[in-house]
Amino acid sequence: MPDTSRPATAQYVIPPREGDDAPVRVVGLCKSFGRQKVLKGVTLSFPRGKTTVVLGPSGCGKSVMLKHLVGLIRPDKGQIIYEGERIDILSERRLGPIRRQFGFLFQQGALFDSFDVYGNIAFPLRELEGEAPYDEEARVRRVLRLVGLESAIAKMPSELSGGQQKRIALARAVVLEPKVLLYDEPTTGLDPIRSDVINELIIKLKQELGVTSIVVTHDLASAFKVADHMVMFHEGNVVLEGEPEMFRKSTDPIVSRFLRGEASEEELRAIREVTSANREAARSTGGAP
Repeated sequence: MPDTSRPATAQYVIPPREGDDAPVRVVGLCKSFGRQKVLKGVTLSFPRGKTTVVLGPSGCGKSVMLKHLVGLIRPDKGQIIYEGERIDILSERRLGPIRRQFGFLFQQGALFDSFDVYGNIAFPLRELEGEAPYDEEARVRRVLRLVGLESAIAKMPSELSGGQQKRIALARAVVLEPKVLLYDEPTTGLDPIRSDVINELIIKLKQELGVTSIVVTHDLASAFKVADHMVMFHEGNVVLEGEPEMFRKSTDPIVSRFLRGEASEEELRAIREVTSANREAARSTGGAP
């Protein structure tokens, strides 16, 4: 459990830039795990009612940043700000109501195998304290209609395809009517057609629910389809931020190489050197080249 007993001066919130309407901001975010520096002072704003796509190679800090937004990870330095309030220093008790303003679609869906679809979606509702001021079944059926799977209400997760499981997990993510939706690699493990269904749902939920969406992905087809705003991470830093067209026109070698799916010269050199070393070793021992 992180230490949240900090001095009153730590409550100071760095103000947004003029004209910056963003419910979620990160300011100077730093995080290390042991000697590995994952985030190195990231500052970002996520525009209200828009979909921001966070791109970057594996291990560059995208998912780590996402988990900071809901307090699953606490920063070493920096601030996490939601609707003008600094939340990275809050206790778990005070963080609870704020977390309910966020819906989180985990990479693998994270459905409960022992619950049917209804039970999985109703679970967040049943975790709320006090009497429910709504019809539980009506709420569950409504979000199932949003993802086009009301007919699956009594099925078990094992009876669903991978794409259907993602859609049920997405229905669960919106059942509390969050203001912000977080997607961690939403199309991972899906074929192109099922991936496009998820993309269409991301767009639909933004339009119908008016949510602010943050999508972490390295799926470029998905990124350019759903994004209003894009950010690219590289080695724990932001290397480019702006509209999708800015990324298409970028001449930054890191950005353009990522969009083309090309390895860097440094990475290729390392592979070639290993291959050459193996050949030399094979010759010196009389093995086949």
